[in-house]
Amino acid sequence: MLKHYIILLTFLISFSAFLAQEKKPKIALVLSGGGAKGVAHIPLLQKMDSLGIVPDLIVGNSMGSIVGGLYAMGYSGNEIADLAKNIDWNNLIGGSLSLDNVSNEEKSEFNQYLISASIVKGKVKVSPFILSDQNLRNFLTSITNPVYNISDFDKLPIPFRAIATDIVAGKEVILDSGSLALAMRSSMSIPGIFSAVPYKNTLLIDGGVLNNFPVDVAKRMGADFIIGSDVGNGMLPKEKLDNLQSLLFQSGMIASNIKNPANRKLCDILLSHGANITHGTGDFGQTANIYEQGKIALAKQLSHLVEISKELKKFEQRTRNLPKEKDVITIDTIVYKGISKDHLNLIKARTNLKKGGKYTKIDIAKGINTAMGTALFQQIAYGLNDKDGKTTLFLNTSEISTHQIKGAVHYNNELGAGLILNYTGRNLLGKSSRSLITIDLAKNPKIRLQHQNIFGKNKNWWMRSELYANNYSQGIYTAGFRTENYKYRFQQVKSELNRNLSSLKTYVGAGIEYENTTLKPEVPIEVSSEEGADINRYQYQNYLATLRFHYNTINKQYFATKGTSVAVNYKRSFHNTLNIDVFSFDSPEDIKLDGSLANYHKLSIAASNRFAISPKSTLITGITSGFIFEDSVKENELSFTDYKVGPSYFLGGNASIARGGSFIVPGLKDGEVLASQFIKADISLQYAVQKKLFITPHLDLVVFGDNSFSNYLKNFTKTSSNWNDIEQTGLIISSGLTASYNSILGPISIDASFVNDINQMRFFVGVGYSFVGF
Repeated sequence: MLKHYIILLTFLISFSAFLAQEKKPKIALVLSGGGAKGVAHIPLLQKMDSLGIVPDLIVGNSMGSIVGGLYAMGYSGNEIADLAKNIDWNNLIGGSLSLDNVSNEEKSEFNQYLISASIVKGKVKVSPFILSDQNLRNFLTSITNPVYNISDFDKLPIPFRAIATDIVAGKEVILDSGSLALAMRSSMSIPGIFSAVPYKNTLLIDGGVLNNFPVDVAKRMGADFIIGSDVGNGMLPKEKLDNLQSLLFQSGMIASNIKNPANRKLCDILLSHGANITHGTGDFGQTANIYEQGKIALAKQLSHLVEISKELKKFEQRTRNLPKEKDVITIDTIVYKGISKDHLNLIKARTNLKKGGKYTKIDIAKGINTAMGTALFQQIAYGLNDKDGKTTLFLNTSEISTHQIKGAVHYNNELGAGLILNYTGRNLLGKSSRSLITIDLAKNPKIRLQHQNIFGKNKNWWMRSELYANNYSQGIYTAGFRTENYKYRFQQVKSELNRNLSSLKTYVGAGIEYENTTLKPEVPIEVSSEEGADINRYQYQNYLATLRFHYNTINKQYFATKGTSVAVNYKRSFHNTLNIDVFSFDSPEDIKLDGSLANYHKLSIAASNRFAISPKSTLITGITSGFIFEDSVKENELSFTDYKVGPSYFLGGNASIARGGSFIVPGLKDGEVLASQFIKADISLQYAVQKKLFITPHLDLVVFGDNSFSNYLKNFTKTSSNWNDIEQTGLIISSGLTASYNSILGPISIDASFVNDINQMRFFVGVGYSFVGF
């Protein structure tokens, strides 16, 4: 106790030396970097507010620059605390663009690959950073909007400095002007995690590389009294340097850690949090606990802060208020940087921001996100600047490479393992175009060639042409057992013209298609059969005119938590041919059947909805249907009800199949049911056990028929649960439970489902991303 009083008395005598000058001492607040641990700074700000201590200078690094910058521009400690508690940190730090912000023409390829690399001047170039910072940039720009017109940091309510490192010259950079959001972002450019920030003629990375706790900067700027908050741990001892992460972190921080003890001694009040924080720099999911742990060091220094507060009441202090934010901003000029001529018109159309227009900050952010949804950019930095009463919007972009290669691996116990390879080229055949080739090297190989162009004054029109081919081992099932194996080959060529009604949500389209379906037994009939007759070869070719309507606001490709999807596809056949060879032991020659099927209309509708019923639970409902309306069968024509494989719908499987006309029914094998007509309803509950671990109980009901639509309607209420041997309509009931993990390889799923009639539990295991469809 005596020791405590001696320290306090010494402190007061020291502080009184400043007061004797009858001039208010310059109080500086210095906040260190530390990732998620920087949340521990916030209780200090709240206490300073309650005590009436207003600093005359704030110096921050990395997360300390985020917290300190917000405080300097006028946010209160309580407001910063509320921001920290309510932010979706997972989405902010490294969260990618959500699917509902992706353009219609890019949704099918979005987040479908494990790795991606660029080809630049003939060399493969991997991204130099791990996490996307687009959401972080958007957030910083939004919350600093009240001071977008202040470019001199000395003119903020509290003068502010952010510390960064010039990675080119290897020197410390003190940011004192420009965009506050950009200064904050530059200060926390953790090497290898976030991209370096272009600045003048160099690149900036995290200031912590050279000076994580920049007290010396405040001292050089004339601070008389320094309050410091340090969340660092200093140099880790030998016994803790037992893994790659700790070794790399310590290596990158050596210069800063060597400097740290001297900086700590410069503090008049030091809140040392290192020993109190039990979480790491990347533990943004633990910010609530880190905030509470920040109060421990504060409590130890509270008496000193109270005494300072009393003494400072003798002086007039700064007035610190958050500037009033403009509801609407008039943009006088838009400056585009880093955008090629091939992409410029598309970006102008998608941002929908024009000179002379009046916009809210939400409008501007929405425009930037829509531009990101084109999949043309790694990032788009944006900011506002006022000069001579005119407001300029700056868009500084980093475009993806013209040539990209991507890859993924996948496995499931039905189709086996595969390696997916993709090449994507931009603007190879015209402006605003994309060309790709995707190959699945697997037991059941697939290939897709695709080209699309976006055109029109407002870039709302897009054309896509595609060739798709697969080679499956297709099972034929009887009473739940695979009785025969066929080589199933399917080729499809199609071309569509689409019109966006909303570039992110809705489009309509029309086109033409050619399909070729061929089946041959894997084991020749004459070897496998002993009597009777069987199909030796089946080939069906058809040409179709198509119409489609798509609406999609689903927020994620996998494990979505909100949104609605509606897809309506109409096809009209106008020419088709059928060739069948039948082997018979009773005939010396194969029986051949050549002819045409009657033309038909084909309509499928798929709708699903996801909405959160709790922070961890998402209810998923869906209704899917497919119908075939056959024309009257003319003389010399055949009915599809007798030769239905080609035009039919394939029902079954747990994994998405890239071919058209396939629909998932858990518990059934891929293509176990062929249907001419069906309606499927499903409901499931996705529950997040942990951040990336989910369990999903599900129930699917299917009423299907393999006859005409009129026959299906007539017998819709006369369904038989013995669907393996139905005369008119069958009822499939599938119920089960799926356990899933969102891994670095892609989704990992284990499903156990029970299906009526076959009366057995079936298991499915799937790993990785699926080969994508149109």
